[in-house]
Amino acid sequence: MFKAWLSRLLSGTIPEDAAKDPSTFFSSLPRIETDDLILRPVQMRDARDIYAYASDPEVARYVLWDPHQSLAETKEYIRYIRGLYRRGLPSSWAAELRSESRVIGTIGFMYYAPPHGTCEIGYSFSRNYWNCGYATQALTAVIRCAFDHLPDLCRIEAQHDIRNPASGRVMQKSGMLREGILRSRLYNKNEHIDVALYAIVREDWNP
Repeated sequence: MFKAWLSRLLSGTIPEDAAKDPSTFFSSLPRIETDDLILRPVQMRDARDIYAYASDPEVARYVLWDPHQSLAETKEYIRYIRGLYRRGLPSSWAAELRSESRVIGTIGFMYYAPPHGTCEIGYSFSRNYWNCGYATQALTAVIRCAFDHLPDLCRIEAQHDIRNPASGRVMQKSGMLREGILRSRLYNKNEHIDVALYAIVREDWNP
């Protein structure tokens, strides 16, 4: 059912060579549009928007990075992301809210392992826009884009700190299945944390 909704929801352009060489895809992440969002490569002009939420301790509470302490730190982060683009490595999109022309989050690939046909997707969104459906739109869009244009991809994973169940609901609404709890999976902010693992495989997407 959600696939029919998705076909209506999304549009975008993909480099023609992406199927032959994943680095082409990662070096030229396509613009993807949903009802409310534009997913596009991160630009230096996004620094103030990103800093506005990346400096929020609540946004950083359950993720693997600490709150940004300055605009300069955010600019360094953007330079890092753009360096990944230049090298054709897995990276992230900026999520721009159409109605405000404002970046309200990022979403993208934590890793991509071609020998295993597996990747992980992660995301962060401004607290001001939680519970609006934007993260679900973005995650569903990226899942479709990945399966459509990385032909060797078999499995997409995502995980969240079990103390952050709202993130799990985003994954579930995007078609992912909860596979279990990984105890003490990550060491984050001076403690070992349990995470819930979600995944979707190509057969789920296109049975």
